[in-house]
Amino acid sequence: MKPNYLIIPLITILVSVTGSSFTSSGIGSGWYASIAKPAWTPPGSVIGAVWTTIFILTTVSAILVWQKAKRDSRFWWIIGLFIANALLNIFWSFLFFGQAMIGAAVIEAAILDATVIALIVLIWRISRIASLLLVPYAAWVAFATYLTYTVWSMNS
Repeated sequence: MKPNYLIIPLITILVSVTGSSFTSSGIGSGWYASIAKPAWTPPGSVIGAVWTTIFILTTVSAILVWQKAKRDSRFWWIIGLFIANALLNIFWSFLFFGQAMIGAAVIEAAILDATVIALIVLIWRISRIASLLLVPYAAWVAFATYLTYTVWSMNS
């Protein structure tokens, strides 16, 4: 078995568990229940299912890139961008749920989406499948950015 088949999914699990811990702490503190949210806010079960799907698709995308890409400077930029994206993913949960910094979370979410879009563009020449696997992620983060902005607007 190739190490990337183990390491990449483990990184995904680490990102998921870390982000989820911030989310759980924010929800558990009662803060999230106390803020105004738009009627179209998805229920937690939908959000969890979407993120599970996105994490699976992103993991497969990263494995495909690792398998197909030449080990040149572009490859290492892409790997660095995957890592930055993972850290930004966690950081959004920290800002929004962990620190209740909704305005900062809006800006951070926009940066997160920019990294997903950059990955889609950079990966396209390596693997169109790997690139397309990230499209739902970009769409969801765009939606989440708008939702975060709306929550911020409603509570400012």
